[in-house]
Amino acid sequence: MKQIPSFRFVYQTALVVLAAISLTSTRPITVQERYIEQFKWIAVEEMQRTGIPASIKMAQALHESQSGRSELALNANNHFGIKCKANWNGETYQYKDDDKDNTGNLVFSCFRSYSTAMESYYDHSDFLKYRPRYKELFDLPKTDYKAWAYGLKKCGYATDPNYPDRLIRIIEKYNLDLLDQPVVKQEAEPVLAVNQQFESEALAMGYLVKNIIPLEPKKAEIKSDYKKSVKKNKSGRQKRSRLKRNL
Repeated sequence: MKQIPSFRFVYQTALVVLAAISLTSTRPITVQERYIEQFKWIAVEEMQRTGIPASIKMAQALHESQSGRSELALNANNHFGIKCKANWNGETYQYKDDDKDNTGNLVFSCFRSYSTAMESYYDHSDFLKYRPRYKELFDLPKTDYKAWAYGLKKCGYATDPNYPDRLIRIIEKYNLDLLDQPVVKQEAEPVLAVNQQFESEALAMGYLVKNIIPLEPKKAEIKSDYKKSVKKNKSGRQKRSRLKRNL
């Protein structure tokens, strides 16, 4: 005679199945996705103000600030690694980056320090918009993130030969180019915050949102003539090197 499973066995089995379904249908939100959700509207509004693609700004911020976890981001609210330069009259932060003395030893470099992360985003926009070396970037389409990535390298934003590819990989991994498209901003209840001062400003401006939802995937690849022209001139595989900024 066939043995009928006990109620307890069936119940335990059901719990295991439900747990397995739950684990496969949900996943933790990554640090990068939380960062994107916190700052994407600043990037979009700055794109509307200055013409810098939101995807490029977000990719640079994610890369330069290590998703808000770098020393500069935590201690100086500097999310783009911008150095002081001669015309900077604000607060400063000393940090060893890539400057060396005559003997080849790293020395402290002067970086800009901000009261809030939002100020860093605003200053990054003005830094690109009003410095002559980056003028040609603003002749590029806002929706061509590949041209902007290679354009930043060409204009001297960074000396790392892989810098454009790093930005492009970040943009395509998180579908950040969707931020460059016209969207209708929906009201949302703000909850996340970097610090109390940032929270008070972000709450008032509606930047922070309750539901952390990654950007919806899409497969309409952006084609860039700039990318194609660069590919023709490349030979061999470039060696990875440490990022050096030349802002």
